[in-house]
Amino acid sequence: MSNFTAEDKAAITSLWGKVNVEDAGGETLGRLLVVYPWTQRFFDSFGSLSSPSAIMGNPKVKAHGVKVLTSLGEAIKNLDDLKGTFGSLSELHCDKLHVDPENFRLPGNVLVTVLAILHGKEFTPEVQASWQKMVAGVASALASRYH
Repeated sequence: MSNFTAEDKAAITSLWGKVNVEDAGGETLGRLLVVYPWTQRFFDSFGSLSSPSAIMGNPKVKAHGVKVLTSLGEAIKNLDDLKGTFGSLSELHCDKLHVDPENFRLPGNVLVTVLAILHGKEFTPEVQASWQKMVAGVASALASRYH
């Protein structure tokens, strides 16, 4: 059962249709790694993450940011089944990557900041509330397979 109202779904999908996944993805993951530096340990293979400029200019950070937002696009198509949509990713992050599930809320919160920057006045408090609900749902879905 979904806790998204018709208004939430409309706000999320309407804005998502205007999101440039390349720009927003790289910006989101880059900011995540700068603002929450302990998350860098999950990205050892990305090369230099030694400074904010190195992180923001790192092509592997940008590429993975696109991958993350592409997955988020799948969530937006399946708002009524976030746990099902992220089941395999939850298992991967739990069993192989050993990511602390507390970290799952961080990218969503950074994404909301990035969307506010990129979409300005269009990112109203009502739109933000819908997106916050969605990213919280995604974080919960990603944590759902943890033991």
